[in-house]
Amino acid sequence: MRDATVARKTNETDIRLSLRVDGRGESRILSGVGFLDHMLTLLARHGRLDLDLRCEGDTQVDDHHSVEDIGIALGQAFQLALGDKRGIRRYASLCLPMDEALILCAVDVSGRGGYYGELDFPTEKIGTFDTQLVHEFMEAFAVNAKLTLHLRRLSGRNSHHIAEGAFKALGRALREAASVEEAFRNEIPSTKGML
Repeated sequence: MRDATVARKTNETDIRLSLRVDGRGESRILSGVGFLDHMLTLLARHGRLDLDLRCEGDTQVDDHHSVEDIGIALGQAFQLALGDKRGIRRYASLCLPMDEALILCAVDVSGRGGYYGELDFPTEKIGTFDTQLVHEFMEAFAVNAKLTLHLRRLSGRNSHHIAEGAFKALGRALREAASVEEAFRNEIPSTKGML
């Protein structure tokens, strides 16, 4: 089983997270940020990731520290769970529709972390959630998972739909990129011999 557990404690957050890559999409999430709970539930379901997450954060300040630190911890867990990445497909991309929103997502589990996103939210808030925190989460996740992540809004006028499409698309791309190709089970998918 490709599993990982991460604990991250700072002066701003206290996070306990366990992840199973080859899961059933089951999750128990208490981040302290309601909208993020919703997005991570979608990510887990569409990625077939089993995710157990608890975060106590300084949300009385705002949600930034919790959102970013959860991205860091989840990225670390994903990277640890994949180990040497032997046999993985490595690449995945898709266009995911969420009502009027259409999101392009492309992933390379490259061993080099980077987020390149252009989601362009039409509003600054989704309820009480700052839409700029989607960028913060995605960047923290991609850098710590050591993968290259591209997200683009191709269409969409509803900020909730754009965010939901992005998290669902990421889940589906991660599921495909992390899946093992049986014919290449013992090979590292790189001419370098490592990822």
